Amino acid sequence: MLRFFLLLSCFLLVLCAASPTSAQNLTGPKGEVFTLRVVKDKLSDPWEVTYGPDQHLWVTEAKGYRVSRLNPATGAQTVLLDLNSARNFPRYDKIPDQKDGGKPWPQGGLMGMALHPQLLTGKPYVYLAYAYEFAGADQTGSGCDPNFGGCHFTMRVVRYEYQPKAQRLVNPLVLCDSIPGSNDHNSGRLLIAPANGQPFLFYTVGDMGAGQFKNVGRPNHAQQISSYEGKVLRFNLEPDQDQGEYDRWIPNDNPFTKPQKQNAVWSYGHRNAQGLAYALIGGTGRIYASEHGPFSDDELNLIEKGKNYGHPLIIGYADNNYNGLAAGVSTHSNLPGEWHTTYPTIKSEKENAAALGKDTYRDPLLSLYPNSQAFIRNIMTQSRNDEKASPEWPSDAPSSIDVYTASAIPGWQNSLLIPTLKSGKLIRVPLNASGTAPSGDTLSYFHKSQIRYRDLAISPDGKKLYLAVDSSSVTSGPSGEDPKGSQYKGAILEFTYVKGGSATQKATGATKRSPAPTKAAATRKEE
Repeated sequence: MLRFFLLLSCFLLVLCAASPTSAQNLTGPKGEVFTLRVVKDKLSDPWEVTYGPDQHLWVTEAKGYRVSRLNPATGAQTVLLDLNSARNFPRYDKIPDQKDGGKPWPQGGLMGMALHPQLLTGKPYVYLAYAYEFAGADQTGSGCDPNFGGCHFTMRVVRYEYQPKAQRLVNPLVLCDSIPGSNDHNSGRLLIAPANGQPFLFYTVGDMGAGQFKNVGRPNHAQQISSYEGKVLRFNLEPDQDQGEYDRWIPNDNPFTKPQKQNAVWSYGHRNAQGLAYALIGGTGRIYASEHGPFSDDELNLIEKGKNYGHPLIIGYADNNYNGLAAGVSTHSNLPGEWHTTYPTIKSEKENAAALGKDTYRDPLLSLYPNSQAFIRNIMTQSRNDEKASPEWPSDAPSSIDVYTASAIPGWQNSLLIPTLKSGKLIRVPLNASGTAPSGDTLSYFHKSQIRYRDLAISPDGKKLYLAVDSSSVTSGPSGEDPKGSQYKGAILEFTYVKGGSATQKATGATKRSPAPTKAAATRKEE
């Protein structure tokens, strides 16, 4: 009996030592001290994490196709909705290629979620976005178009009603079911934000990866207003009086709506905007987006009605570092241009910006790692020539964005917070008093090797940050892998502020340039 209790004690000690919920201390660059605790792990690629008005975390699982509530103190999970039956394709990521012909999983799957501001006070609405159809599901082989013409999925945005007592999401109403999707660059972030004093639903749609990898022969439509690819869309939270089933969800004052033709496009010229957030700063409400660049120039943008953000004609700033280059490259010499891609070769970024017009085109608020033309050309040449030495470039792959407006952490008020996929860190960008430009150095927190931060939520008091972590390190590009050392797979991590910190000094130089990348950021490829 004594031996039994000794063995049990040893087992419990080992279990406690290995427990993912045990706290760790982390120190930030301004002396801020945080504790780290795992709220929940082994989720199936958490995509969205939102701090709800019920003091619970609401989470979508991209591959699991489930919506859950998590108790942030205990990690107790309640599944509110299982959407696996809503898609016409199986878990291709779990099926061997020799069995399914190499069919792809869509980038994401079940993606964005937004909770109505009056969720518990009369408007019990939860908005979701997910891929529900794959055009090649019944085809032999990969199901993608020949000549790298694209892997075609279709997305829908749906409104559900939340029943608190039953703990269910019910009564789905489809706002739009014709949004293009892909195995690459689906973006997929939802946001509720006001415009002219009324709340609306905004949704980011990527450029489908058109011009790179398996979609390198797919035409890019980010500059075409008639297409929803490469756009930010805007929808009503409740239907208006229009007769059409889907027209009633599109605001009549959207910038590109015409008589007899509704259009959900709010802004255009986007590549892969996976982050979308709203905040009131300096008395003005603003929408911020984070966006993936190709071989440099991840972007932070201020989203404005009807504006053009340049992709694929301008990458990052209109500073000419992409002159003679393109946003993608391949080894397929049968595809057009010097770089064998449907992305256009850029003659002059500055000329393109002038042609789009100063009243229409918008430069990023901040571009991360705007590398030189010579550096990018070298990377693209190696890729085009399929050289054995795998090209590498500095990049962060921003996966989301939020705005810290609380005063709990010294120096943090009115900062953009950006989780990253490639560099496994949280970036903080202090803003000026009007929220229109950076006001200090770009700072990095919570760096963890071989980890991909997917989304971020902030507690109402500003003392806790919740970061969602991908279940694997698989990317859309050739660097896809799942390192054995990956930490916290499929987890929601809680970072609690303890003490320390100081106000950020004003930047003395050009605030548009980010600091040199860390070694970790420079040794991984595009996401």
